[in-house]
Amino acid sequence: MRPGSNDEEWREDCAPRRVLALFATKWTSMILHVLHARHGGTARSGVLHRSLPGISKKMLTQTLRDMEETGLLTRHIQGVVPPAVEYRLTPLGTRFVEPVELLYTWARQNPDALNQLGDRPTARRV
Repeated sequence: MRPGSNDEEWREDCAPRRVLALFATKWTSMILHVLHARHGGTARSGVLHRSLPGISKKMLTQTLRDMEETGLLTRHIQGVVPPAVEYRLTPLGTRFVEPVELLYTWARQNPDALNQLGDRPTARRV
């Protein structure tokens, strides 16, 4: 049997499935990238919203809550009026930045491969 072909390695809770489930929505990886690459690991929600064209406020809020629940970031409320909410990458979130950055770098270096993909009904090219 070849390495990686064992059925037990592809059970529902295996590492590849768990990482793909984490990035099932495009916004999780994009938020990790933007927080890390553009904002040094910390940003307020309004700044994040402006940094991610195409995301609705509702989707941003939902994704940030999911990421907080999984331990990728923390939410800090500053005691000003009106309250300012800031999000920070956790050490765990910072660990997940590395594979995201590798993938994004590859994508920037291989636009021809991406252009060869068939169109997906939900995909929009800018």
